[in-house]
Amino acid sequence: MDTFFGIDLGTSNCAIASAGEDGAPDILPLTQVVTPNGIGEKSLLPSAIYIPAEGEFPEGGPSLPWNKEAQKWFAGLFARDRGALQPDRLIVSAKSWLCHPHADRRGPILPWGSAVVSEKWSPLEVSHQLLLHLLESVKSSLPSARLDPAHVVITVPASFDEAARGLTLEAAKLAGLGEVTLLEEPQAAFYAWLESHGLEWRKQVSDGDLILVCDVGGGTADFSLISVTSQAGDLSLERVAVGEHLLLGGDNMDLALAHAISEKLTVAGSTLDEWQFLSLVQAVRAGKESLLSNPNLSEVSLAIPSRSRKLLAGTVSTTLTQSEVQEIVVDGFFPVVGQNDMPVTRRPGGLRESGLPYAADAAISKHLARFLTRAQANRDLSNTGTNGILVPNAVLFNGGIFNAAPLKKRVLEVLSLWSGKPARELAGAQPDHAVAIGAAVYARLRRTGKGLRIKSGTARSYYIGMESSGMAVPGRRPVTKALCIAPQGMEEGSQHEITGQEFFLYTGETSEFRFFHSDIRAVDQAGQVLADATVLEESAKLEAVIPPPAGHSAGEEIPVRIESRVSELGNLEIFFVHPPTGEKWKLEFNVRMQ
Repeated sequence: MDTFFGIDLGTSNCAIASAGEDGAPDILPLTQVVTPNGIGEKSLLPSAIYIPAEGEFPEGGPSLPWNKEAQKWFAGLFARDRGALQPDRLIVSAKSWLCHPHADRRGPILPWGSAVVSEKWSPLEVSHQLLLHLLESVKSSLPSARLDPAHVVITVPASFDEAARGLTLEAAKLAGLGEVTLLEEPQAAFYAWLESHGLEWRKQVSDGDLILVCDVGGGTADFSLISVTSQAGDLSLERVAVGEHLLLGGDNMDLALAHAISEKLTVAGSTLDEWQFLSLVQAVRAGKESLLSNPNLSEVSLAIPSRSRKLLAGTVSTTLTQSEVQEIVVDGFFPVVGQNDMPVTRRPGGLRESGLPYAADAAISKHLARFLTRAQANRDLSNTGTNGILVPNAVLFNGGIFNAAPLKKRVLEVLSLWSGKPARELAGAQPDHAVAIGAAVYARLRRTGKGLRIKSGTARSYYIGMESSGMAVPGRRPVTKALCIAPQGMEEGSQHEITGQEFFLYTGETSEFRFFHSDIRAVDQAGQVLADATVLEESAKLEAVIPPPAGHSAGEEIPVRIESRVSELGNLEIFFVHPPTGEKWKLEFNVRMQ
């Protein structure tokens, strides 16, 4: 009997689920270093890698079952906890770096900004090693498990562009998984919800419903919309919109609380050093979770240790109150705002420090308003609020922060305000494990055909830049046009051949190709040319050498037609075809992007 696997390669945590041809999926235990001297199994593997200093740990420290040598680096729980004390040696948020268009995603850049680690890692290598750790853990605990690539699904944020998806696939190949399938995380969460309800899910939704999958984890926020329609008397589901990749989540909340407590201590005459502040961040995380889970709890005690030998004498004691959590977390990150209240954006400075593009506005409610406004402009959907703006009437919550009931309540309150009608929660979600479970369910569905499939296709429209052929004007650069090569919603296994237009390709020498995308131009069709690419968002620049076909010399421009294809695995492929010879060249997204 076949076994199917779903891998949640998360920004904050990773998980693996397995599913047989029948029966409920299971979350698999993940072996990892949990203490300086101990190995344990947890259902989640924190997406953290710690690189110790030479001699930091004694020889013969903890070893993993698949690697009996002393660890040169650690992944998981101990890595995260140890790295909180030594942040210069901690790699986190590699997944966010993987989709950062201005970062060298193949280059040794992590830990970012560290001056103490001599051999740094690339975002691609971190993803590869985390996947390898997950696979080795499964093989160790389930020796009979056969990780057939056709039976494995890895999840990615819905907001990932094709370059980030391609790099994820490459990381999977490096880990020995081969050609696996990718699935958007919000869709995976929804598949898990469907699985948990069996045939009863139809009693919770109706024709015309618009469902928001609201996924807020430790480091990111992701929104998707799924519409419910009736076809031939049966309900069908379609993913109709995805949001931007927002670096905003539970980690931001912990940091905001830590700053507030630190300021309170300073006023009281206690100043924390850098090490103590990091300890405070860990302490407020646990305190926040306790207060949000128990509204009758007025406060929790916090003890912030010192690195002094006089440990007790150096410990700073304080409290985190229910009112502070309500004000900073609930009201600060999920404020009650109008639907026209958009997030604040920073005015670009003349000089900016490099790093991850964190959200400038912490108000997740405002980012949600922007997402829904853009979705309404993009699609002719009927669920509109009091101002004629799109509002979902049901919500599926995903991500660790939504273990807290007050945060779910606030999101529903805001949506109800915008629509003028009560929004409801789709009950039965599993915020910590839903993505992995849903991925395993989808892997089974793809191979067996058993179950309801969510219609999706490409989340965005994709374009390739073209030089305009207009006359040269002194002091003015030629306008870059944009050719639509893949319209939004292009389904797996489908392809487009752009005909009726002639394009010329420069061969034999290095050429630059520019790629663009849009999540608000659903009406554009393959072959459509936009007069100015600046109306789009640039995804990546690719340098490639197209070899000249037989009978042609390097430096010649040759006529080509363009074909685009979405593979059965869900990745976008672009081909240039030389009609006279039939020669074909493929442009790969999963290459070094500049």
